[in-house]
Amino acid sequence: MSEFVFLYRGGNPPTGSPEAMQQVMQKWMKWMGELEAKGALKNRGLPLERSGKVVKADKSVVDGPFAEAKDLIGGFSLIEAKDLAHAAQLAAGCPIFDVGGDVEVRPAMKM
Repeated sequence: MSEFVFLYRGGNPPTGSPEAMQQVMQKWMKWMGELEAKGALKNRGLPLERSGKVVKADKSVVDGPFAEAKDLIGGFSLIEAKDLAHAAQLAAGCPIFDVGGDVEVRPAMKM
């Protein structure tokens, strides 16, 4: 088994009534629970704020990130899977697709 990172990109953040937002959160918890039940979820990770700083090679610090909203990384999770194809298959049920987002699946490099 190998480790993979799911990077949650883009999508429209949940808006509306507290009940609607709760439904979105329940979808995420259900999906994470299914990954956990399969033994694939190593770390739920965290959602990320949309603000931050970018530290450049010359050590300057600027406001960022500057990616377009559709490319902005909103969070991550650490997954365990047989291979990249299996990890991509596990990502297929992610609720971010319901709001127009994507899951980038990246192998974690063994050091």
